[in-house]
Amino acid sequence: MSKKIAVIGLGNSLRRDDGIGVIILESLLNNYKRPDIDYLNFGIASFDLIHRLQDYDTVLLIDGINAELPIGELKIFGLEQAYFTNRDNAISSHELNLKDIFKLTHDLEIKTKIYVAGIQVVDVGFGESLSAPLKDSLEIITKQINEFIGTVLK
Repeated sequence: MSKKIAVIGLGNSLRRDDGIGVIILESLLNNYKRPDIDYLNFGIASFDLIHRLQDYDTVLLIDGINAELPIGELKIFGLEQAYFTNRDNAISSHELNLKDIFKLTHDLEIKTKIYVAGIQVVDVGFGESLSAPLKDSLEIITKQINEFIGTVLK
């Protein structure tokens, strides 16, 4: 029996770099779509996301992060490996942030293996276009995530 896999884009496309997860998801769909993977746009991550996670064996969440990395750097990690501080939920343009998703999946005993492809953002102010550094990195980030999908998720 094959594993059920989903790639999920998160982000608010009206908050500049915060929309990077959704933009990368679209790029994966246009350039690297695999028929055995579901590609889902969850935008600002509603509570419905938690219920959908249960439908899959493995999920890759793609989202903008603020981890004090170089702008545009990609960090892929298991959701359980995420380090959270009190400031992580101070300002969020998502209904659920990564900290909330981790807590809910743990509390609800969801068995799905969840990875996060986090991209360091710089500008989450209001606006519809990515910052120049993220625009310049978009193709490389998309290729890196596609390689991860091909090697780790399969």
